[in-house]
Amino acid sequence: MKSSSAAARLGHVLAFLVGCTLALPLSTPCRAADVDYTKERERLINIELRPSIKDNSVLDAMLKVPRHLLVPEPYRHLSYLNQPLPIGEGQTISQPYIVALMTETIAPRKELRVLEVGTGSGYQAAVLAELVSEVYTIEIVEPLAARAKKDLEKLGYKNVFVRAGDGYRGWPEKAPFDAVIITAAAPKIPQPLIDQLKEGGRMVLPLGESEQELMLGVKERGKLETKALIPVIFVPMTGEVRIGK
Repeated sequence: MKSSSAAARLGHVLAFLVGCTLALPLSTPCRAADVDYTKERERLINIELRPSIKDNSVLDAMLKVPRHLLVPEPYRHLSYLNQPLPIGEGQTISQPYIVALMTETIAPRKELRVLEVGTGSGYQAAVLAELVSEVYTIEIVEPLAARAKKDLEKLGYKNVFVRAGDGYRGWPEKAPFDAVIITAAAPKIPQPLIDQLKEGGRMVLPLGESEQELMLGVKERGKLETKALIPVIFVPMTGEVRIGK
């Protein structure tokens, strides 16, 4: 039998899995101008996320990040639903619960330096930036990297560094990192990212193809010891990770 906490987490995931295909209407009865974004953000965090996310610092960070400013205009009024939303280029902004869970899983602290592979809209990077010292984030889709960099700068995040490119090789000149977050499903864990993780550091990523698991890895004696957390569905990681898979 699952614990109530595990069951609650699984319920969140099964209800709003981070999908790679998502079709939403461009117009709904509610217009963006009618939405009180502060109230909606507070409702999302305090009512939907707080029962299953136990790290209050993560919840406080998510209360600070204006997710609606990282969502394309047609979907902005849906920003504080607990679900992924399209951001263009066939990609999505992750479900808030998944962002909170992945952030909580790395055990964020102010002195940490974190590598993120898969910037997307910049939402995960912004949440991390509220909690850690530096965030280095890589996005393989150049238009998304450019947009995220611009939006994060506009929001005042001076401790987030965005690079366009294939995240498979990581950011070696800035390594080692205290934690690594991968926000796209990999068929295998990229060895360069394991190499760039500090001893004792944590990595969280979705792993798999048609069936995916959110994995926690901890580097011990140079190797990544992993365990599965919950089933998920993410967009696939592309680029070098697909060679020879």
